[in-house]
Parts: sequence; structure tokens; C-alpha cells
Amino acid sequence: MKLTIERGALLKALGHVQAVVEKRNTIPILSNVLISAGPDGVSFAATDLDIEILEVTEATSDGEGLFTAPAHTLYDIARKLPDGADVTLEMSGGDPRISLKAGRSNFSLPSLPPGDFPVMPSEALEHRFTVSGSDLARLIDKTRFAISTEETRYYLNGIHLHAADTDGRKTLRAVATDGVRLALSEIDLPEGADGMPGVIVPRKTVQEVRRLLEDADDEVEVSVSEGKIRFKLGNATLTSKLIDGAFPDYERVIPRGNTRTMSVENKRFAEAVDRVATISVEKSRSVKLSLGEDSLTLAVNNPESGQAEEELAVSYKDEGFAIGFNARYMLDVASQIEGDEALFHFADSASPALVTDSGDADALYVLMPLRV
Repeated sequence: MKLTIERGALLKALGHVQAVVEKRNTIPILSNVLISAGPDGVSFAATDLDIEILEVTEATSDGEGLFTAPAHTLYDIARKLPDGADVTLEMSGGDPRISLKAGRSNFSLPSLPPGDFPVMPSEALEHRFTVSGSDLARLIDKTRFAISTEETRYYLNGIHLHAADTDGRKTLRAVATDGVRLALSEIDLPEGADGMPGVIVPRKTVQEVRRLLEDADDEVEVSVSEGKIRFKLGNATLTSKLIDGAFPDYERVIPRGNTRTMSVENKRFAEAVDRVATISVEKSRSVKLSLGEDSLTLAVNNPESGQAEEELAVSYKDEGFAIGFNARYMLDVASQIEGDEALFHFADSASPALVTDSGDADALYVLMPLRV
């Protein structure tokens, strides 16, 4: 079988699918991409047994057929070929290697039997809805930084996606937490999403979907069942297993009675936190916030590297007090604030703080305090 594909189309398709392939695999076939040629073009598929991605693109072939090729090697070759080159992939029945030609470049690559390539079992994904690419990207960007990396609490290793009711408004809500911070974002509930099960989308799936959104059309078709989720973005389709676990009752940790409110210019706040955190202890990166009437003092005291202090003008009219937070977590939240002002809602020095965005009423963040 022989197929010819333009280098740009090959590079785009491989760029999407090879990202799923792990660098090291104990199962050799999982290092390969499955290439399927037919009258309507060519498809590229890759899997790590938890995620399966398929992308279809234009190509010409002399017939139908299947073969596999090492995913990362093929991608690296395509990346280094000249723009506009026509790439020919050919495999003869008696040769277990693939011939790749582009201009005067010739490569011979190993291939494994396509019958060994694992296919994710199909199942009905009962709930289906369409969401704009920009809305899906926003849900991901506003929450993924708070996904836990602690593997023992596997049920926190993803984004909790579910239908919710916010003061009578039906929404599609994304939540992530690692136990010391929480991020929540929501959009109006798309048609067809009502009644969908609450699911936990794994961290790697979130990363790959966000990568695909960079090149996707505006509309994304999402299909969900109890065990899987599928995203169809243009010519790419990503199917993933879901995390089998119960996401904690996060509503209980969102402060509802924090009456002390501080409004601060977000850009100046982030810059000040970054400066004083330069000398903080790397493990905790604790920064002390001392509030007084219309003033905020950021301070770090590190016995080994010294002290830092910076004062900011803020809007605050309540009783003065001090509270500490992890500097990196504050900067993560600040990076998601769209408006000019970040609004911090406090109860006391030992209780979680609620952070809201003057420019986005559909997002909120919770930060647990540190002892300072």
C-alpha cells in the first residue's frame, strides 16, 4: 500500500495524536500510531489504553490498508521536512518496514502488526451536547491549575464536570481542587447536558483536549457516559476513560459567610507577591498578608535569606488582621483574574478565603490559609 500526504497535514495530525503516546512503554505497540488509508483520506490513531485519539486528514492512496509506525519518530521526521513537501508512505506485504520518502529524503521505519493495536471498547455515550471551543477552553483554563498531583487521592486528579443549579440558573460547572485550593468555573448549561452524570475528567485528558482546542473549530461535540467521555473537535476525536471515584462535596468548603472584603488591583498585587516571595522558604512559600484600613502589607520572613515587605493601597474598611497563603497559589489565582480587581473575601486568619473576579462572575477560587 502507498499513500501520499502533504507535509503540513501530516505534521498537524501527528502533532495531535503523538502527544497521547507515552515516551516509555512496556507494551511496544503503544509506542506506535495506527495509520489507516482509504478512499476518503487517511486516519491516524494513538492510545495509551486510557485515552484514544483519532484524526482524519486528506491524502491520496492506491488502495485501502492499515499499518503502524513509531509515533514520535514519525513526528520528528515530519517536523524536520521542508514546508510544502509531499510525503509518501509505502509498505509492501513482505517487508515489515515502512518506506518514507519526501524529495531526496528517504527513511525506513520499523512497523508492528496493525492487528496488535488495541482498540478501546465502544459503548453508548448517552448524553451528548455541543459547546463552543472558547467556552470549553475557559472552563479548563480557569480550573486545571488546581488539579491535584497526589496520586493517592486519585479522585482529585482531574476536573469534576457536571450540571449544576446556580440560584435558579442551570449551568455546566467545572471544579478542581487539591485539598488546599479550589477553582470553579461555569457556563450556561448547553442543550442536551441536562441530566448528564457528574464525571471526573483525568488530568492528561484535560491537557490533550486543551491542546486540541488550539487548532479546533469553534464547536465541540461532547458525549458522556458513566465511564467515558468523548470530545469531537473538527477532524479529531478524543475518547477517554473517566476517573472511577466520587468527587468530594466541594460545596461544603466554599465560604458563604466571609464578610471582610478586600479589593486590590490584580496586576499590582501579583507583581508584589512575586517580589516578596523571592526570599520565601521554597517548601511553603508562605507570604503574610496584614490588612488595615485601605492598606495591605505583604511580608516574608526567612531566617536563612532575609526579610521582605511591600505595602499596597487597597479598598478595605473592616477590622485589621493577618493571614498567610502560599505565594504560588496566590499567583495561580491572580493569573486567572480577567478584571482589573481581585476581590478577597475573608472570615478570619484561620478560615479559607474566597477570591472572586471583578471581570468574571462565573468563576471563584478558594485558598486555605497557612500558619504564619
